[in-house]
Amino acid sequence: MRVIVYPSQLIGAQIAPASKSSMQRACAAALLHKGKTIITNPGHSNDDLAAIDVIQKLGADVAINNATITVTSNGVHPVGPAMNCGESGLGIRMFTPIAALSNQTISIEGKGSLVKRPMHFFDEIFPSLGVAIKSQKGFLPIEIKGPLQPVSITVDGSLSSQFLTGLLMAYAATEVYDTEIKVLDLKSKPYIDLTLGVLNAFGWNVKHTNYESFKFYSHTPLKPLIEYAVEGDWSGAAFLLVAGAIAGPLKVKGLQLDSTQADKKIISALISANASITIESDGIILGPNKNIENGMQEKLNAFQFDATDCPDLFPPLVALASYCDGVSEIKGVSRLAHKESDRGLTLQAEFAKLGVTIILSEDVMQIHGGAEIKSAVVFSQHDHRIAMACAVAALGANGPIEITEAEAINKSYTDFFMDLQQLGAKVDIE
Repeated sequence: MRVIVYPSQLIGAQIAPASKSSMQRACAAALLHKGKTIITNPGHSNDDLAAIDVIQKLGADVAINNATITVTSNGVHPVGPAMNCGESGLGIRMFTPIAALSNQTISIEGKGSLVKRPMHFFDEIFPSLGVAIKSQKGFLPIEIKGPLQPVSITVDGSLSSQFLTGLLMAYAATEVYDTEIKVLDLKSKPYIDLTLGVLNAFGWNVKHTNYESFKFYSHTPLKPLIEYAVEGDWSGAAFLLVAGAIAGPLKVKGLQLDSTQADKKIISALISANASITIESDGIILGPNKNIENGMQEKLNAFQFDATDCPDLFPPLVALASYCDGVSEIKGVSRLAHKESDRGLTLQAEFAKLGVTIILSEDVMQIHGGAEIKSAVVFSQHDHRIAMACAVAALGANGPIEITEAEAINKSYTDFFMDLQQLGAKVDIE
């Protein structure tokens, strides 16, 4: 798909997409819950659809309508020899330990960039949990045979918190309470808060000590019927909020200010950049700041930001920094290598086409902003967040920006370009 985004002024209100982080975790918990689960405000991104397919492959019955998804489950009972997580990094890392609860041999598969993402964590951990595993030297496809037997272990949390999410889900479902998971150097702690929030909302009792030790406690029986509301997605909304700072004002609705999602930190970056932010009861209004004396629009300021625990914010932050006067610095580049693309290099290459210089130095990215954004043709690199970042950057450019392979957005935010159109942007979708 080819999309052309023209320089545009935005105005109006938009509801944030459903959080795929929340949605996928809810699907996993609904599979593990022996009973009926009603998921409200469900997402429909490719990652969300992959999660629904996985829980069906693992034995759940799923009924879908526009407003809710009803999941009926009796635990993990695979109905076939394989499950496919699409291109979802969270999906593959979370559902693999869950699938291992079964005593059936099952092939864990994925596609696209997922086949290049390292999974050696399972090769190292599963044998100690009684799970037989065959992988392709640490890559997909993986063949496993459980059942997983929880024991006290120590794991490395430096590559991704998603592996820990899967173990926490699987351990909780076994109802074994004398085990402990110790974690070294855990990254993306807010995502573990989200995992624990989902588990506790369903009724499991999992607690941590300084994110270094996780223990499982007895609890009252889970209710036969559980309702869970998927919250708005700060990751997807970050692009709308940055778009507002560049070309607004606009209002974003449906975000929880008390959310544990890591990408809520986008607000602090926008404040540092001198964007205008107004928080109202029904949404967040973002726009450029105006000079009080003359009413003229003020330039955005260069900012410094640590994205180590929220690496998905790099793309919208680069779009923001491109419009900031000076050199912005974002820490956490080491977290970008194993995404849908090597995002540090991809952002550097694609934004160079727009006239933006990005320098990568060890764990720090420097973005030289404030110059005119150039009209150009860019390539999504099959990465949903790169496509959205380039689209947002186009809103104040000196001409249209064409994005090739723009269908990459379907991974997380299917309606992104249509939402930009609803806010007044001129967008050609071909």
